[in-house]
Amino acid sequence: MKLNEVLDELVIKNRPISQYGNVANYIPELDKAQKDALGIFITDITGNKFHAGDWNTKFTIQSISKIVTLMLAILDNGEEYVFSKVGMEPTGDPFNSIVKLETSRGRKPYNPMINAGAIAVSSMIKGKDAREKFERLLDFFKLISEDSTLDVNYKIYCGEAETGNRNRAMGYFLKSEGIIDGNVEDALTVYFKQCSIEVTAETLSKIALFLVNNGKISTGETIIPPRVATIIKTLMVTCGMYDSSGEFAIRVGIPSKSGVGGGILSVVPGKMAIGVYGPSLDEKGNPIAGVALLEDLSKKLNLTIF
Repeated sequence: MKLNEVLDELVIKNRPISQYGNVANYIPELDKAQKDALGIFITDITGNKFHAGDWNTKFTIQSISKIVTLMLAILDNGEEYVFSKVGMEPTGDPFNSIVKLETSRGRKPYNPMINAGAIAVSSMIKGKDAREKFERLLDFFKLISEDSTLDVNYKIYCGEAETGNRNRAMGYFLKSEGIIDGNVEDALTVYFKQCSIEVTAETLSKIALFLVNNGKISTGETIIPPRVATIIKTLMVTCGMYDSSGEFAIRVGIPSKSGVGGGILSVVPGKMAIGVYGPSLDEKGNPIAGVALLEDLSKKLNLTIF
């Protein structure tokens, strides 16, 4: 059976699972997503493309942006500096938890994939103000996805900025602890805007392919060192699916990062790059049908890295 046929079957099989989750509603506009939407886009290492379902539906990247911002922050500041401010360990807590900021040793966020860690990372992007920082970050997104059309969904961004009080609280706490050195509002603006970049499952597949190729774009140019690509993929395994990353590693077994906009970006080293869209989320904030789709695909094609 051809891969496109396999994907069509798996989308049809897993779409009904969407009913057991809910679309995110704590950010205005996110709740307008079609609950039973489900799509997948795969690019293999030879450049062949396969897709099924709602692969071309636009949605905001949300937390998947954290891996891209981390790449640029490491390029801007070096690995040692970045991880002096943010840890590398999973938390076991929800992505927006504030609990361990005050109780952890050194009071630095546990990892760059939770909101507190991501806000700290966003503060490290070089630039004289929020506008310059974000423009550099958006240009970096465009470079590694090889898509010059990427832009912010400003309705979502305004909703993020208006309702992001917990994230704002985290930012100011991190500033008080010396984790954030610069202007807190600049860091928050970059963070809210990066989460509001509009993508499709195909866009996620393109960014995943960049990681499959260890930091090279299609021209062969190396944009990030292989070491940085390895760091990103490792953090995706340990922390990329929030506080169900361990279960996902057992069930699916490939480096992945989810977002509450419904996206999942997955990397199958040496084989393929996957983007998934399914806005109905489980209680942990992961796409409920998207995870099931990836589990079936991983079992069918034996994709697990373990």
